[in-house]
Amino acid sequence: MATRFAPDRGLTRRMVVTMFLLGLLYVVFVGVLVALGVRALTVLLIAGGLLLAQYFLSDRIALYGMGGREVSPQEAPELHGLVDRLCAMADMPKPRVAIADSDVPNAFATGRDRRHAVVCVTTGLLRRLDRRELEGVLAHELSHVAHRDVAVMTIASFLGVVAGLMTRVALYTGFGGRRSDGQGGLPIGLVIMLVSVLVYAVSFVLTRALSRYRELAADRAGALLTQQPSVLAGALTKISGEMARIPTRDLREAEPFNAFYFAPALASGAGLAALFATHPPLERRLQQLAEISAQLGRG
Repeated sequence: MATRFAPDRGLTRRMVVTMFLLGLLYVVFVGVLVALGVRALTVLLIAGGLLLAQYFLSDRIALYGMGGREVSPQEAPELHGLVDRLCAMADMPKPRVAIADSDVPNAFATGRDRRHAVVCVTTGLLRRLDRRELEGVLAHELSHVAHRDVAVMTIASFLGVVAGLMTRVALYTGFGGRRSDGQGGLPIGLVIMLVSVLVYAVSFVLTRALSRYRELAADRAGALLTQQPSVLAGALTKISGEMARIPTRDLREAEPFNAFYFAPALASGAGLAALFATHPPLERRLQQLAEISAQLGRG
């Protein structure tokens, strides 16, 4: 089902390429395990079960983990009104609307598709943003739903889950002793652990790169839908500034959910740390919004 959110061929291309590379990595990984004589079926079944649970229950899991509660139009009329307006503008089904009781100013969207999606904002965000800024943030989040990138990121994480499980199994139990040909060498368990760590690292970097691009794509789509890129830039700047006033303990509690959030609770630094970040640097996001504003001829 098409929407009026600006199509993003760059995002689609990156999602396809990332999924292809992860699939190729998965095939190689399984091939190595089989060559080493490992019966990885149990681990794969466990990981597959986790993937299915995460895929079909992602909205409930995210809401529960972040303390979100679905609210009715009577409970949050202004918030529902903004979502109604944006969904009408985008010609897309309205997701469920939720509020999380947290002073950390943020928002997220999750769900396997447009009809099973939920958009959640924190009470801290509602207190700090005006109506136009909140609309810009909601447009950003709805674009994630429209482009189905939440589902893609869930599936993309599968290989990392498998490799992580294999690493733990190899670390704590091992897969037997030394090579079966009697030639000595590294224990099979150690080889599996090293291969699993490498696979996890590669899959982690690939998914984080896709995550950073999807945030830029959501900024772009949200700004084009509302035609107010400078308002979204203002919301980004305000949220980033307010994060500095939040106690570090609260930010660290929210940090595990950074991949879901509109803005990271704790931003990564420059250099190597930026390679592992879930979001692009604030400066890059503001630069893109400034470029869109110049293209539109207004803010």
